Amino acid sequence: MPSMPFIGVVVSSLLVFAKTSLASNCTASSIARPSIFGATVLNVTALPVSNYEGIAGNDICYVTITITHPGTGDRVNNYIFLPLSGWNSRFQGIGGGGYAAGTLSDAAAQTALGYSTGATDAGHDTSDAVQDSSPWALLSTGNVNQNLLLNFARRSLHDMTIIGKAVSEHFYGRPVEYAYWNGCSTGGREGLALAQYYPSDYDGIIANAPAVQWNDFTPGQQWPLTVENNEGYAPSPCEFNTAVSAVVRACDGLDGTIDGTISALALCDFTAQSLIGTSLTCASNSSTQIFSQAAADVIDKIWQGPRTPQGEFLWYGLPKGANFSSLAPNLANSSVPQPFLISDSWYRGFLAKDIDYNTANISYEEFTDFFLQGHLQYDSIIGDASPDLRPFKKHGGKMITWQGLADQLIMPQGTQLYYQKVRSLDPSVHDFYRQFYSSGVGHCGGGVGVTPTDQLGQLRAWVENGTAPDFLEAGSAYPVNASSSLAVGSENVRFESLCPYPQVNKYIGKGDLAMASSYVCSEDNGGWLDFAGPSGSSYHCTGGPGWYASALSEVDV
Repeated sequence: MPSMPFIGVVVSSLLVFAKTSLASNCTASSIARPSIFGATVLNVTALPVSNYEGIAGNDICYVTITITHPGTGDRVNNYIFLPLSGWNSRFQGIGGGGYAAGTLSDAAAQTALGYSTGATDAGHDTSDAVQDSSPWALLSTGNVNQNLLLNFARRSLHDMTIIGKAVSEHFYGRPVEYAYWNGCSTGGREGLALAQYYPSDYDGIIANAPAVQWNDFTPGQQWPLTVENNEGYAPSPCEFNTAVSAVVRACDGLDGTIDGTISALALCDFTAQSLIGTSLTCASNSSTQIFSQAAADVIDKIWQGPRTPQGEFLWYGLPKGANFSSLAPNLANSSVPQPFLISDSWYRGFLAKDIDYNTANISYEEFTDFFLQGHLQYDSIIGDASPDLRPFKKHGGKMITWQGLADQLIMPQGTQLYYQKVRSLDPSVHDFYRQFYSSGVGHCGGGVGVTPTDQLGQLRAWVENGTAPDFLEAGSAYPVNASSSLAVGSENVRFESLCPYPQVNKYIGKGDLAMASSYVCSEDNGGWLDFAGPSGSSYHCTGGPGWYASALSEVDV
């Protein structure tokens, strides 16, 4: 019988041989050129790369397949990353952020875990893609590049998936057993778009903090700037920070515990009016100022969210407790409002259709007109709001979304609204799609709350073993502060389980507040999370859009 060291040497030798063999096949001529309906392959490159993205042992075949959709003049790069050893027979599509359709750096961590991965640039330059759409939005002033918008919305995602699966199977000589999508923000929207339009592309989808209902939330991101300009006042960072601290103090305990976050978001009725006349000491510039009536009015309007000049609902406002610095990035010691580039470039390129358009001059009336025009012109391309996920369910697909309740970019109220619409159409949505919320967490992470620690693992267990996630395991380093009653462990770490909506995580009345064992998922949510209810969202209801339909008919486009 061979000795164990001998067997180890043989196994090691076989692994080295396999890696060497795959590396020798990492050439353009050896890579499959898949057939893609409506597209033509222009070019293929392949290059072996060692320690990809600085990860030791992450040796891959880096493939780029460039395609075009004949008649459009586009050139779309699809990036496929193939581990040279240890492939787990699974393909993972990687989502993007902002206007970037895919994030190449995020693919690195997943190839190191054994996945073949794919991402796409959707046909536009990735160098400035995250923040700014103006380099590719227009063919010329007044003429939107509809083809690149469609690429960004969904077409390129499907193309990349076909390419990624085909290249993986040809390279390794065996089938892709399971395919997963992994994305947050734009990547979350992309996951929902794939479930809606291409329900058989993926077996499991992670769609976190999704930029879904694009034509609501993207123009809605411009609301803080519009309010500041129309009210003639831009609160200082000191005033904004004071309002955030005050609302957290006021609403933190509504869930029965004091932990520095707002869990019962729907119950928080704090307004900035109570801060008027408060003396502020601003650490950023060591100055003192008085919280003004003007600051209170602007902040309350931002919290309320976009409204027509007649006060009718358009979209949700910044959730109370979220940071203002992203959507209202006003400079210290400056009274000049600063634009948020993602929404600003959407207005200039796709709504005004003029890259030089000055969004600082938008009135409340013009804001409403632009908002409605966006729906008329782009819902069929990038609305991504269809609640009919039944084909995805029939395919056997499973999907998980989580989002922070202090998301400073994408309103969690809108994410919940989408889920409510899906549930209205299919009451058994819980069987294949679950949403989770985490208090105190910002956009795709950050903040003082907890974030999932193994979301992909739990999704895989659901897809491959039928083990549905009754909760998401989550944890975070928790900052010690005087307003918190949390007992902090020796490593200053907080653990908690995120409960599937509409359940909420309730303290059992005893035990360490920083430990998951001290909480239970409860069906009795006390209305904590009912923040996307019927008030203010009637125009979304199928068959009864009310004033919204008549307003659309009057918009001059």
